[in-house]
Amino acid sequence: MSLVRRARPEDAGEVLRLRQVMIDSLWGDGGDGAAGWQSASLPELRGRLAEDDGDFAAFVVDHPGRPGALAALVAGTVEYRIGKPGNPQGRVGYVFSVATDPDARRRGYARACMEELLAWFRARGAGHVLLNASPEAEPLYTALGFTRDPDPSMRLPL
Repeated sequence: MSLVRRARPEDAGEVLRLRQVMIDSLWGDGGDGAAGWQSASLPELRGRLAEDDGDFAAFVVDHPGRPGALAALVAGTVEYRIGKPGNPQGRVGYVFSVATDPDARRRGYARACMEELLAWFRARGAGHVLLNASPEAEPLYTALGFTRDPDPSMRLPL
């Protein structure tokens, strides 16, 4: 049985906490420093997490040492872009908010969540998947088959 599950509306607060973990790891100061963004984001996120068939999904692992907390998160969307060679339907997956709680790292949680999200993208007919990778995370994405594009994003043909 997989540790990974689809995030539910009641996970929204923890999803936002892990998103802040990611933001802090990338920018060190919370990004642009806007206070109150989490409470402003909470209602929309809860609604999105309630949709089973929408264009957004988040996959999580429950924290083994802290009941009610999440250990890892990945989130992504499927977007429509006008088709092109190699992706005539124009469906593109975009990964964002990949985060692991600092005390739960190096256990394979992010990889397991990513594998679930990639399966979700495949099921929705995405022709490829894009993401922006930090230098620390690039080995994980490379191991999953992503390659560097000329810009900071990476791509995985599906």
